[in-house]
Amino acid sequence: MFGEYGVYCNGKLIGMVCDDQLYLKPTNAGRDFAGDIGEGSPYPGAKTHLLITGDLWDDRAWMSQLVKVTADALPPSRERKSPRKGPARSAK
Repeated sequence: MFGEYGVYCNGKLIGMVCDDQLYLKPTNAGRDFAGDIGEGSPYPGAKTHLLITGDLWDDRAWMSQLVKVTADALPPSRERKSPRKGPARSAK
């Protein structure tokens, strides 16, 4: 997939860290809360995400609220089904 780090909140993938930069999934609530913030793609071919610069990481209250509003705005995660195993075959 993207080959770096996934960021989860309450079981939802809300963003990723790629090349030492934090990218959060774009939501209307996240954009409204963050205000005038940059956007970028975490890897070639990816959709545009909110780009959270390092100077904003240190503001714990702001980051916590941004993560919360982003996670709340995303749909529930889908349960993944394990691959179905067929009947055992006997060796002949």
